[in-house]
Amino acid sequence: MLHELLLALVGYTGDLIIDEREHHKSLGICLSPNAPISEQRSFKLASDISFIDPSERDLIEKLITLGFYYRELDRFATKSRNLSWIRAADVSPLDRASELSNPKSGKPSVYRRAIANGLVEILSVYKSAVLQLEQKLLSETMPILATVTQALNKFFVILPPLYELILEIERDDIRGGQLLNLLHKRCHCGVPELQACIQRLLWHGHQVLYNQLSSWMIYGILQDQHGEFFIRRQEDRDVEYGSSILDTSEKLAHLSTVDTSLTDWHLGFHIFLDMLPEYIHMRVAESILFAGKAIRVLWNPSPAIQFQDALSNQQTKKGSQKFHGSAVGVPFQKEAFLDVKTIGEELLPQSVADKIETMLLDLKESSEFHKRSFECSVDSIRAIAASHLWQLVVVRADLNGHLKALKDYFLLAKGDFFQCFLEESRQLMRLPPRQSTAEADLMVPFQLAAIKTIGEEDKYFSRVSLLMPSFGITVKSSQRDLPKTKAYTDGSSETSVGGWDGIALEYSVDWPLQLFFTQEVLSKYRRIFQYLLRLKRTQMELEKSWASVMHQEHTYFAKHRKDQMNCSISQPPQQCFRPMWRVREHMAFLIRNLQFYIQVDVIESQWNVLQSHIQDSHDFTELVGFHQEYLSALISQSFLDIGSVSRILDSIMTLCLQFCWNIEHQESSQNTSELERITEEFNKKSNSLYTILRSSRLAGSQRAPFLRRFLLRMNFNSFFEATARGVLNVVRPRPSLPVLNQQ
Repeated sequence: MLHELLLALVGYTGDLIIDEREHHKSLGICLSPNAPISEQRSFKLASDISFIDPSERDLIEKLITLGFYYRELDRFATKSRNLSWIRAADVSPLDRASELSNPKSGKPSVYRRAIANGLVEILSVYKSAVLQLEQKLLSETMPILATVTQALNKFFVILPPLYELILEIERDDIRGGQLLNLLHKRCHCGVPELQACIQRLLWHGHQVLYNQLSSWMIYGILQDQHGEFFIRRQEDRDVEYGSSILDTSEKLAHLSTVDTSLTDWHLGFHIFLDMLPEYIHMRVAESILFAGKAIRVLWNPSPAIQFQDALSNQQTKKGSQKFHGSAVGVPFQKEAFLDVKTIGEELLPQSVADKIETMLLDLKESSEFHKRSFECSVDSIRAIAASHLWQLVVVRADLNGHLKALKDYFLLAKGDFFQCFLEESRQLMRLPPRQSTAEADLMVPFQLAAIKTIGEEDKYFSRVSLLMPSFGITVKSSQRDLPKTKAYTDGSSETSVGGWDGIALEYSVDWPLQLFFTQEVLSKYRRIFQYLLRLKRTQMELEKSWASVMHQEHTYFAKHRKDQMNCSISQPPQQCFRPMWRVREHMAFLIRNLQFYIQVDVIESQWNVLQSHIQDSHDFTELVGFHQEYLSALISQSFLDIGSVSRILDSIMTLCLQFCWNIEHQESSQNTSELERITEEFNKKSNSLYTILRSSRLAGSQRAPFLRRFLLRMNFNSFFEATARGVLNVVRPRPSLPVLNQQ
């Protein structure tokens, strides 16, 4: 009887102690899997035993429930520790897709295996207690049931909750981060013995987590064969949403090394919230994601960076000699692409990787999970990765030089170049652009302006190219977000003169600057460029119209002086339009002040702020944030994000161009009604602009200090304030209009 009891305590039944579940199965009776735990405990004394008192029977049946729990826990541990799945480690993409789409397919789990290892440790303690009990009972004469109860009493608070735990794990197919989350919640209990056991299980689970973190944050390798890590590849998400992983793999196979690197950085990995434990904050998970991606970039640099380094070395040796793609010999290219590993070790020294490994090893060896220590270590690793990525992008790739180039060409800091370009293309832009040759037509004045103003020392100009995206010529994906330019067809293949407003620039960016200058960033630069170029063109046309008409009048007076002897008195051909020059001056005044405000108060001030941030920061993520703030400030303080203001400014620039073209082509005998209409519309728009800019909604925003400067320049003599009084868009007539009517 003693050995029957001891064997039952370690999960083996016999004639005296039977397993009712197996007995019912032999009779064809199936127990419900959702039955209460008390009914699932199937170890019972045989009913035909009559020599045991009822009290002893109850005590024995209570004791042998420990054997049932032991057997079930051991079964779970054996099942979870089965290593037969290793033979099928090379999972095909189709099988991987089926696993991800069917999470309850019974696939193996490294986290369950780790928990099973912890259960084996706990069960070994229980089994040792049973063996010691057997030796004690055989060596001494002691009350059997009392001794067994006293020796195993502590396991009544450990084994039943563990059995409930594995039931929940199997019922809900809990794995990965969800399993860690469940164990973390179960740790908060009032039973010290049970709490210690759950913490030990959680420790085993964290060993797997730290191994995955080490692989990801030291080498940039995602070690997650069964989709249990909270960081996943993008194609895994595609599978979840029903797309084919095979299609994704085929797309990636056609990408170059550089494209794959960029895809990994921007779209390759994401945080899978279902596997993120609740005790790991989202900010910490994002830091882990960034650190792994940064390490991945540093360990696997693009071969292009080796070519650039070798090219720069050759340029340094040969002085001003220039190398272009076709001019470099094949042997030189082979030398440039020889050793990727050497470049990777330069970008991320092994000593740094060892430092990261030491941090994670300290966490791994800790007996308990300390949230604060974990977060501090992750932040330190993220800072290390961000610092080395900053070194790669800012120092090695000359980020500041490219930022200066974008400022020169996209923000019109090289005013002489764009002044020359607009002058060279002025006559071309007086005609409607042709869809087939618009971009080619602009290349001639563009190249002429470059020859006249761009020196050979400007190594960034070769990256700038001219585009006409409004006609669908060489349009890239980033330009889909650009605001559409108005173009009115007249039934032919040509558009109106306003079609030239679609002129845009393209900037060629090499790896690794593509990590910083994304397509979204470049599209914002293009949007600002189109606005500034149109503003500069308007300002130039107002100046040119004045110069052109003054030249005509000087020619007339020179001719009139020769004819003085004839005593003929005639009115100058432009005499009737002289009152309009006051209107032109009002237009030029507004455009000049707006241009000065944007170039000086906005662009230069924000550029200085960005430069100070670049000098003070050594963190790549901070630098990206500062640059985003820089672009956002340019857009917001230039009013491009306020639809009402940007529409008014567009209308004002259109009216100014119409005014200039009408003035230069009008003759004294023609009707001035069109000029009067333009003048009246300009007065309305300018008054509306001033009224909106001085409104309380804008006065309290971040634009306020710069906006007040602009308003002060516009309204230095209270002229705009006086004309803008009353109801919005109700304008008092200017003195020039009655004079025109009298003419």
